[in-house]
Amino acid sequence: MSAEKVRGFLLEHGVEYSTDEHRLTYTTSETAEAGHVPGKDMAKVVMLVADARLVMAVVPGNERVDLDKAQAVLGASEVRLAEEAEFSPSFPDCEVGAEPPFGPIYDVPMVVDHGFDGPSITFDAGTHTDTMTMSLEDYLRVTSPKRGDLTV
Repeated sequence: MSAEKVRGFLLEHGVEYSTDEHRLTYTTSETAEAGHVPGKDMAKVVMLVADARLVMAVVPGNERVDLDKAQAVLGASEVRLAEEAEFSPSFPDCEVGAEPPFGPIYDVPMVVDHGFDGPSITFDAGTHTDTMTMSLEDYLRVTSPKRGDLTV
């Protein structure tokens, strides 16, 4: 499993989590299906560039980011989707497209959508075959993200 920074961070903060291995997947909906996780409980990481600054948006897997809403929540004058070349160097221990939703660990500001409401959250663990699950309460506590309405 990858994402050693996340595992170390959770251990350091005494946060319980579980891991799961699944078939190779490349989309959040495929990953949710492979892990038998409701899409609303699966975190989708969407990398944005807001006023020339990399930002991680985290939304439920069954939702899409609304760039206008993200712009308002971030108080930015311009927001667009980031390209792989812009964000992949920030996640050296992760496969591209499997970044875990822990911006602060990777020195990337983050914003989390208000749409998460289940007891737990599941997310890519740095590879296209591994996920981690933890309580939503612990996730929000240890990441201390900005929150807002980010979805269509």
